[in-house]
Amino acid sequence: MQKLTTRMADGREVIWFDGPDHAPRDPADLVDARDLPRVVPASQLRYDALAGEWVTIAAHRQDRTYKPPADQCPLCPSRDGRHTEVPSPEYGVVAFENRFPSFGSAPGAPLPEPGAVPQAASGRCEVVCFTDDHDTPFSRLTPDRARLVLEAWADRTAELGARPGVRYVFPFENRGAEIGVTLSHPHGQIYAYPYVPPFPQRMLAHVAAHREATGENLFDTQLAAERAGERVVVAGEHWTAFVPQAARWPVEVHLYPHRPTPDLPALDEAQRAEFATLYLDVLRRLDALYDDELPYVAGWNQAPVLESDGRSDARLHLRLHSIRRAPGKIKYLAGSESGAGAFISDVLPEAVAERLRSL
Repeated sequence: MQKLTTRMADGREVIWFDGPDHAPRDPADLVDARDLPRVVPASQLRYDALAGEWVTIAAHRQDRTYKPPADQCPLCPSRDGRHTEVPSPEYGVVAFENRFPSFGSAPGAPLPEPGAVPQAASGRCEVVCFTDDHDTPFSRLTPDRARLVLEAWADRTAELGARPGVRYVFPFENRGAEIGVTLSHPHGQIYAYPYVPPFPQRMLAHVAAHREATGENLFDTQLAAERAGERVVVAGEHWTAFVPQAARWPVEVHLYPHRPTPDLPALDEAQRAEFATLYLDVLRRLDALYDDELPYVAGWNQAPVLESDGRSDARLHLRLHSIRRAPGKIKYLAGSESGAGAFISDVLPEAVAERLRSL
């Protein structure tokens, strides 16, 4: 993989990723010609004492770009005199600092004790463009390009995790209008949080309690049970994709590496090579489920940065879910889910797994 870092007109970083066969890029050809003001995020962290959770207030994001037409897409290459966020007429995979970030990009101090006083929301938010082709979703990428995206995720996880104040790095992709995507170009994001988010924090607390009680890692135990069961969608030598026993969503698939692995940078060559083909297999099955591109959220759960947050107990895995429960119908998070936090699923996980295997 080739990597090059440049800057936009407003000082934001752009990181270029290319395969080994691409000609080396010249920074002189990657100059952002726009007249942009500096990005000055004003996000705050506020603590919900009853829930025991941090909430980010990012009011400046109200003005972010919202569903532009394809010919005005800010993630397409800069061509024919139109300047975008990517100052080149073509690119492979590119990551850059979000113009409308939820967290500020300045290195942060350690998170203070929870209290009533709002705190500056330091951290980092990046956009990752998977391809320069506006109309090619991840599911139709080549295996080589999918592998390059994985390499970019791993690189950014390592670099962002080394930033002062960052405690958790979360690469994810939102796809589809039903999910709330405002830019349709194939892309994902990476959030570098100044705290461990609630969901991985709860998981790691259960894993720690299980280890104390049994001496075993609960992630490993769950993976072994799923690999031996009837909900496997597709399995390789190094990865297994399955519908979990207690799936919350109408369509939900988890991908685990077989070897216990803490995070994306720790993946070995064999794991990286197989992931690209296996993940594309899963995505294409999902798109065939209703003969349409399935709206989904796919996110990497990985080890926190700090050992004190449970790093040694964590296991890398990808969780993908869709709110579409049938053609033309979506699962709304209504009273029980939104009000009480109690999920009620309309579909049987075993039936979803069987359907996906058959496609």
